[in-house]
Amino acid sequence: MMESYVKSINIKGALMSLETPKVMGILNATPDSFYSGSRVADRESVARRVRQMVDEGVDIFDVGGYSTRPGCTDISPEEEYSRLSGALEVIRKHAPEIPVSVDTFRADVARRCVEDWQVDIINDIGGGTLDPEMFDTVADLDVAYILMHIKGTPATMGNFTDYEDVVAEVLSDLAFKVAELRRKKVRDVIVDPGFGFAKTVEQNYQLLALLDSFHLTGSPVLAGLSRKTMIWKPLGITAADAANGTTVLNTAALLNGADILRVHDVRNAKEAVKLTELMRNGATDNNRVIRKFANV
Repeated sequence: MMESYVKSINIKGALMSLETPKVMGILNATPDSFYSGSRVADRESVARRVRQMVDEGVDIFDVGGYSTRPGCTDISPEEEYSRLSGALEVIRKHAPEIPVSVDTFRADVARRCVEDWQVDIINDIGGGTLDPEMFDTVADLDVAYILMHIKGTPATMGNFTDYEDVVAEVLSDLAFKVAELRRKKVRDVIVDPGFGFAKTVEQNYQLLALLDSFHLTGSPVLAGLSRKTMIWKPLGITAADAANGTTVLNTAALLNGADILRVHDVRNAKEAVKLTELMRNGATDNNRVIRKFANV
C-alpha cells in the first residue's frame, strides 16, 4: 500500500485521523435519488435518519439536495439550498459534534452552506468542471474539499465512457486538479475516482482494483460504491437488494486503500472497517514473525 500522503483532514482546526478509515453516511434531501432508502422528505424524517446513523457510528454526514442520477430533474440553486438548509438545521440540532459534508457542484450553494451552517467539507461531483468558481470558492472558505472525477454532466456522462486507459486517465485528471488546488492554497483535498460517473461497469472494476494508485495524488481517497449499478446490474438485482454486494465492494475498497467510504448503510460499512482493520493488524503481526525467523 502506498503511504506517501497525509492520513488526516483538517476539520475546523482539529485533525480527523484517517489511520482507521472513516464512514460517511448519505442523507439525501431529495425526492428522486436513485436509492429510495436514502431519501428524507421532511424534518422528522431527517431527524430519524440522523439518529439512526449516529447510533450506527457514522463519522461524517454527507447531505445532498440535488439528485445526480441519470435522468434527474434540474432544480434551481435556491431550491437546492432550501433543501440543504432544512436538513443541515436538523443535523446541527441533533448531532452538532459530527462533521458535515455538503454534496453540491455549485459554488454559491457551497458558500452559503459553509457561512450559514458551518459545513466542514464540500463534496463536488463536478470536480470543478460544472462551476468554474468552485476552486476559488473552496480556497476562500478554507474547508476540506472532495474532488471527484466526471466527464460531461450527470445528464450526459453516459456518452463519455471512451478511455484508452481508464485508471491512467482518471488519475492524471485528478492529479492535475489537485496540483491546481494546492496552488490556490486548498489544504485538504480528498480524491474520488467517481465510480459510475462516465464509467462503464467494467471500467469501475478496473478503478477499484487499482484504487490505491490514487494516493499518488498525495491525497486521501474516498470510495463511493454504495448500491451503485456496478453492483446490482451484474447480479441481476436492484439497488434495494444491493446491501450485501455493497459490503463486498466496500471491503475490497478498504483492502485497496480507501480512507473514506461513502455509504447508505452505515452499520454495514462500520463492520467492514472493523473487520478489515483486524485483518490488517494481523498481517502486521505476521510480518514481524516472518522477519524474526528470517533473521534467525
